[in-house]
Amino acid sequence: MNQACRWVALVVGWLSVWFGLTVTAQNLTTASEAALTAAVQDTRAGQDGPRVPRTADAIPELRDLTVPGAEGPSSVKSRSERRESDVGVPIEDRWRIGFPEWSRYEKGRLLNPYRLNVLKGDYPIIGQHTFLVLTFESITFVDGRRTPLPQDINARRPGAAEFFGRGGQFLNQQNFIASVELFHGDTAFKPPDWRIKFTPVFNLNYLAVRENGIVNRDVRKGTTRFDTHIGFQEAFAEVRLGDTPKLFPFLRGRGSRGGHSPFFDSTSLRVGIQQFNSDFRGLIFDDFNLGARLFGNFRDNKWQFNAAFFYMLEKDTNSGINTFDQRNQRVWIANLYRQDFIKPGYTMQLSVHYNDDQPSIKFDQNRFLVRPVQVGPVTPHSVKAGYIGWTGNGHFRRININHAFYQVFGRDSLQPIAGRPTRINAQLAALELSYDRDWQRFQVSGFFSSGDSNPTDRVARGFDSILDNQFFAGGENSFWNSQEIRLTRAGVALVTQGSLIPSLRSSKLQGQANFVNPGIIVANVGYEANLTPKLKLLANLNYLRFHHTESLQLLTFQRRIRNNVGIDYGAGVVYRPLLSENMIIKGGFSVMNPLDGFKDIFTSNCSGLNCGAQSRFLFSLYAKAIFTF
Repeated sequence: MNQACRWVALVVGWLSVWFGLTVTAQNLTTASEAALTAAVQDTRAGQDGPRVPRTADAIPELRDLTVPGAEGPSSVKSRSERRESDVGVPIEDRWRIGFPEWSRYEKGRLLNPYRLNVLKGDYPIIGQHTFLVLTFESITFVDGRRTPLPQDINARRPGAAEFFGRGGQFLNQQNFIASVELFHGDTAFKPPDWRIKFTPVFNLNYLAVRENGIVNRDVRKGTTRFDTHIGFQEAFAEVRLGDTPKLFPFLRGRGSRGGHSPFFDSTSLRVGIQQFNSDFRGLIFDDFNLGARLFGNFRDNKWQFNAAFFYMLEKDTNSGINTFDQRNQRVWIANLYRQDFIKPGYTMQLSVHYNDDQPSIKFDQNRFLVRPVQVGPVTPHSVKAGYIGWTGNGHFRRININHAFYQVFGRDSLQPIAGRPTRINAQLAALELSYDRDWQRFQVSGFFSSGDSNPTDRVARGFDSILDNQFFAGGENSFWNSQEIRLTRAGVALVTQGSLIPSLRSSKLQGQANFVNPGIIVANVGYEANLTPKLKLLANLNYLRFHHTESLQLLTFQRRIRNNVGIDYGAGVVYRPLLSENMIIKGGFSVMNPLDGFKDIFTSNCSGLNCGAQSRFLFSLYAKAIFTF
């Protein structure tokens, strides 16, 4: 039996090395086996048997096993007056009991994140219930792309008379993130009693283009830009208010007595800069921002709820990170989740959003006007929009499903494209179905956001979100989703990064929602394959079509813009060399072949050596590396 155990340990050790882990197997010595066996036999003997040693220090073999990692000094003072047990070995600190040598938990070092570590929240730092978690992260993103860009009278090339310039660009974003979290509670099941977390971010970004007036409104700034910014991604305090049945008696579940929940149904309050995603795919609101959030669960954790209020902060233009300036915008969000709705494995969500964006004037860091948008009367205006949504995520047998429907209503005090006050009435719908077969996933999806067929009337029918980050229909491997494509010299973007909606906003982060837009219809086919435990392949194909193009015709002064946008396809890989989230390397490409509607907007009749990039072939080639300690 011992020989068999040794062979099993040897095989496990070789497999661990093979998969890139830093775990090394160690065999048990005969002496420690004998000591452990004797201790167990003595314990079973009870009062009639021999007494076991009073402390672990009395057994040298056990004394060596009580330090499995870099746990730091014990936060519990020894109590010599504690009554000694006849059937056990008293240990003062339950977190530092230790593990036998054959366990996967080996003796570690303070700077090794792959072992039990007091700096990673594996051991309490104060008493028995207060933990410290330090996390350091580096995110490097590189993107080479071609998108339509304009050139003006200060063209980069002498003699260039073409309206469209050369669209080649290079972007490098580097984020260094340090997170400090201190919380009080248990490590599992029960939510923490309180928590404090700070996550500062240091950003470096570099952009190089081939035309003037892109990196900055001042053409004397040239064609390159290097910028840095420091901000907070998170800075909040959280407190557990108590068991949900006690706070809200009408939410009591089975087994609740006196308001206490045996299933840890609890309610907490979090205040400060925090991350919040209002649905499964970030369709309406997904951001780190300043706010207060009441959240919890009830009825045996089958129901979860959120009630959040955000007083929005201004974003840094080039990094997208929060600044310390407040913008005159408030967002209210409430949602309710029900797990195992209809069938086990499917979660349903109902949500309500309200966006109150007040009139303001804002020039971004590169001296471009973003509020109000440079369209129409160019007058500060307010946008008040309410969203009612129903979404779901899960599976029915082997079919995975994700769906969403949103209705938005409200009022824009002076819609810039319409040139008058408008009433908002627009819709969004999305459906994704996928089928898993062994290591492969086959996927089809459709996305629809309504467009406005009469941009000058009193009703705005084009759908727009609050601050979305949509991972749908390809995500990073979709050119339409991953790139910002601006309407040249119109002061607005046709589509912004991380969104499928052609919103015609001046800026996703600093502009206001715009509900007079063409809308979009996206038909998607996707494929995923786990080629190895470390390597995943993703492929994506989209067909894009405008819902209505009248708003584009009015904005670009063109008589006719057709509906077909283009064919968008791409592929990428995700590589995890350590079989964990500590090191993730992504890479891929996306290409867009423009069709009639896109060519109507971005193609001219110029031909010759000095013509800029035409809209025949648009692409993005990216790489992303995430290292977490």
